Amino acid sequence: MVELFISAAAEDDYAVSLQWYAERSERAAERFEAAVAQAQEAIAKAPERFPLCDDRHRYYLLKRYPFQIIYRPISAEHWLIVAVAHTSRQPGYWHQR
Repeated sequence: MVELFISAAAEDDYAVSLQWYAERSERAAERFEAAVAQAQEAIAKAPERFPLCDDRHRYYLLKRYPFQIIYRPISAEHWLIVAVAHTSRQPGYWHQR
């Protein structure tokens, strides 16, 4: 299992999205939170299992939510989550991270 780090920008992505769900439904927010936690666990267990989205980034597509977790290696044992990206908004906005 690798160690995952989360960039400040990815934390902001997540917080904004979680707040959006919380304003509409506490249950949806809780499920979104659980889906992101499940994604982080799956990535930490086998980060190379998920597809590449460019030459160095990989992504995990959340089930039931239109988001993908974008991440890349820092070293063999350390990976960085760079975005919690909505799949239909501003594609590739995270490329500069």
